[in-house]
Amino acid sequence: MAKDTLLNLRNEIIYCIYVRNHTPEGTFAAIMPDLQRIKGLGVDIIWFMPIHPIGETKRKGVEGSPYAIKDYRAVNLAYGTIDDFKALVAAIHDLGMKVMLDVVYNHTSPDSWLAGQHPEWFYRRPNGEMGNKVGEWYDIVDLDYSHPELWDYQIETLKQWAAIVDGFRCDVASLVPLDFWIRARKEVAAVKEGVVWLAESVHPSFLRMNRDRGNVGHSDGELYEAFDITYDYDVHDFQQAYFWGEISLKNYLDVLLFQDGIYPVNYVKLRFLENHDHPRIRSKIEDIGRLRNWTAFAYFQKGTLLLFAGQETGTAHLPDLFEKDPIVWSREEDLTPLLQRLQRFKREAAVRDGSYGLKAADGSETVIGQYRLGNERLTGIFCLDGKSAKVAVDLPDGIHRNLLDDEEYQVRDGILETRSLPILFKSYGEALLTEV
Repeated sequence: MAKDTLLNLRNEIIYCIYVRNHTPEGTFAAIMPDLQRIKGLGVDIIWFMPIHPIGETKRKGVEGSPYAIKDYRAVNLAYGTIDDFKALVAAIHDLGMKVMLDVVYNHTSPDSWLAGQHPEWFYRRPNGEMGNKVGEWYDIVDLDYSHPELWDYQIETLKQWAAIVDGFRCDVASLVPLDFWIRARKEVAAVKEGVVWLAESVHPSFLRMNRDRGNVGHSDGELYEAFDITYDYDVHDFQQAYFWGEISLKNYLDVLLFQDGIYPVNYVKLRFLENHDHPRIRSKIEDIGRLRNWTAFAYFQKGTLLLFAGQETGTAHLPDLFEKDPIVWSREEDLTPLLQRLQRFKREAAVRDGSYGLKAADGSETVIGQYRLGNERLTGIFCLDGKSAKVAVDLPDGIHRNLLDDEEYQVRDGILETRSLPILFKSYGEALLTEV
């Protein structure tokens, strides 16, 4: 774990914006009117997917992937100018939020500025041509970090952006040498304190594939030497296996608790139900009650919470990565009131510093989770199948108020009936409190 990682990142919420598809205009300026609403969700950091010019050679789709970057030090003029971006960042800062920039340092577009100016810095196939190590990424070419000058250029670029933004989300960070990230963190810290580093660590199967091919492939445990937060792809396959009925809820929760025990005590994970690489959770869950339970459970898990823009209104359509495909901001299933309650819970000291436990209720698909810190206890109850259940709880008999909707629940002989909605109780000693 990075030694100066702040544990309060577990109390924070990151909101991901794809500029091209956040608004019909697809510009920096068009995001401005939405900032107050985003702030109202309890967002601490806005992560912008790559804002740089996109390559044209081997482009995917008409507009191209934002991850096929042509120039790390410029902005995509379709979004606006660098001054427009700085104005947007200033407006975000004025609202007390931070800005995280997407960093794509494993590869560039084949026609990038670096490929033209420094072709020697790129991976070569056996026939001498520039190429990449992941075949389906045909619109990019991989960088070769055996060149010290490349390290200098990339770190200098990070320093330039650190003068504007507050953090970096690093794309497929596992495939870039760890020593590079360690040096980058150190040198960026010399010009700006408190920069937040989020690693897109990868699925274990993808990691093993790269290692088997002799490529760089760093585990989450290694990445924590340089990063504050890593993706939870290390357990994502188990989440999906449970979701589709391939393993039991107990199996899934056992994996989460195993994860909690294999990293340093101050580890921070990124918890999410969807992102730009995976389907919207709403496309997989029709029942709104079940969706609310899964959403609340994501907030409850130990780590930083990620919202992918549009998730808050329950949209099922995932914006196309390669085309102009604006989010349709329907509010038929607006989750905003629930998210606002959940973000208040997320601020609790127990979520940051407390002990953490999860168990599956007998006879149902219900999670019972707890945080404990001193005399304080936070209890979360989540019916992941969207069905009501009678569950045994470690709470005193009596009336308890759900902090997520203010409804009262009765515990009798240690048994509570859930009503199929997510539940959060806060108690201090034996006295139940009703405010987060």
